[in-house]
Amino acid sequence: MKFLDRFRRRREPPSGEVARERLRLVLTYDRTSISPALLETLKDEIISVISRHVPIDPERVEVTFKEGAREHQLVAHIPLRPTGRGRRR
Repeated sequence: MKFLDRFRRRREPPSGEVARERLRLVLTYDRTSISPALLETLKDEIISVISRHVPIDPERVEVTFKEGAREHQLVAHIPLRPTGRGRRR
């Protein structure tokens, strides 16, 4: 069973990959002049505004930066909660 458990487990990324991602985030914050505290404030405000209109799962909201060749993007992943109103055909 231990053999099969090895395949079922979620693998942790290598420490070098984690360090690289952290460095990328630090550089992105530095280039855009947006601190982690400001990013958290933006996240809270986005949750507040969107939750007034649609049911969301605030625990799973992710707000991150995405760096392109020519621009930086603020990306929000906002999972919606089911409303209980299914589509009728």
